[in-house]
Amino acid sequence: MFKTIIWFGHFAISLLTKIGPMYKVNSLEKQGKTEEMEAYIHKVTSKWAMSQLKYSGATVSVYGEDNIPSNIPVVFISNHQGNFDIPLLMSYINKPKGFIAKVETLKIPIVRTWMQYIHCVFMDRSNLRKSAAAIIEGVKIIKAGHSLVIFPEGTRSKGGPLGEFKAGSFKLATKSNAPIVPITINGSYKLMEANNNRIKAANVELFIHPPIETKNLSKEEQEKLPTVVKEIIASKLHN
Repeated sequence: MFKTIIWFGHFAISLLTKIGPMYKVNSLEKQGKTEEMEAYIHKVTSKWAMSQLKYSGATVSVYGEDNIPSNIPVVFISNHQGNFDIPLLMSYINKPKGFIAKVETLKIPIVRTWMQYIHCVFMDRSNLRKSAAAIIEGVKIIKAGHSLVIFPEGTRSKGGPLGEFKAGSFKLATKSNAPIVPITINGSYKLMEANNNRIKAANVELFIHPPIETKNLSKEEQEKLPTVVKEIIASKLHN
């Protein structure tokens, strides 16, 4: 319980300390220093996410970092075990990226602003029309040169079996011709969800698989993508 109190206290305080940097982001934007602004946003958000993992007591092992393309936008497709998956990917994937996130996160002050800075897309999964619109927005963001992360299960497995990979998620890659980089997360649910939402130290593994090209795929190959990617992610998943 003590670690949980410390973590939530740090979370709240760390968010407040990110109000100041918001002014610098706005200043760089007004000056038209886009490249410097993007680099600054990535630095600030990565350090913030790393601090959340540090206070949780997570020990993280990363495999396959060389599989991340450096100069082009990609779609990271990952399984989703727990709430720590987002800070995990923010801090250990050294490539600027946004997330396809639940629309409810727009209700969280400060967090929503930084999510907008990193080009997140907010999806209302309860509305098919709005979900489709979010994917279209995501495609535009990727074509503009920004990478995105999506969890095709749509919800946390909390250590349970790998869920269904929703085919619509893959349109982010096929409509933008961006490579897919599959990611397997092992053990993140042990940091919170396995402990009745109390924070507890745990070992977490992050496997970054080789990219999958999506250019010039046939209709049949596109239809098989969810199954192919799910099998790749499952190959390193320890239940």
